[in-house]
Formats: sequence, C-alpha cells, structure tokens
Amino acid sequence: MSDEGIHYYNEDSTFKLEHPQLISHWIKSVFSEENSAFVTLNFIYCSDTYLHELNMKYLQHDTLTDVITFAYSKTPVEGDIFISIERITENAKNYGVDTLTELYRVMIHGVLHLIGYNDKSKKEQELMRNMENKYLLLLNLAPN
Repeated sequence: MSDEGIHYYNEDSTFKLEHPQLISHWIKSVFSEENSAFVTLNFIYCSDTYLHELNMKYLQHDTLTDVITFAYSKTPVEGDIFISIERITENAKNYGVDTLTELYRVMIHGVLHLIGYNDKSKKEQELMRNMENKYLLLLNLAPN
C-alpha cells in the first residue's frame, strides 16, 4: 500500500492499517508544520521477534521495543519506520489507551525522529511527548 512517497508494508500479515490515505495526509501535514520535506517513508508493521532481531543486529540492543527508525537521508527525509504490532497492543493496555491511538503515537514518534527530534535526555523526552500530543490533535487523538 502506498500514497505519494509513503508506503505501508506488513511483515505481520494479520495487520492491516485502517484509512491509509487519511494517515498519509496526516503525516504530510506534520512534515509541513515542521517545515520539512520527505521523499520516501516506509512503515513496516511487524512482530516483536522481527523487530527484536533488527534491534540486535543493527543497534546491538537485546530488548523489545515498539519502534525502530532508520534514516537514509535527512534533507529531504528518506527512511524506514519499523513498528511492532505486538508491542503497540501491549503498551496500549499498559497505558490505558486504545490500540489505534498508541499506533498513531508510535508512527508520529518515528516520523519526529526522522525529522530530527531525539529522546535521549529527560528534556528531549518531554519535548518529544509534547510534539506527539500536538500532532495527535490533528487526528483528535491526544489525551485531554
């Protein structure tokens, strides 16, 4: 599935992104708001096992994670965003939010990384969360 430079792939064949055109429009609006541009964005929805293998191989992290972002070009942005559907589902339960809200938060988190945001320090994490909430509001999904 694709929409003008934004592509959606499933390593996990049971997952299907709802409303891909709406989501693509939303992502494009985030790039516009950030005065940034992209050529190609690939969202790859996968299992914990698949993402864990990537985490070990490329980042040398032996942990489960919900998202890994690979940037191939910064200006304009080109990159892959791998998302574990299993982590999204579990995190949604842990955070008391619906699965789609958590999925969209993680998707925009990956986009923000590609744009140049980081989340290593406490201050960066706070800014990242604020930006996620700001852009979730464009879908009316931010917490009240």
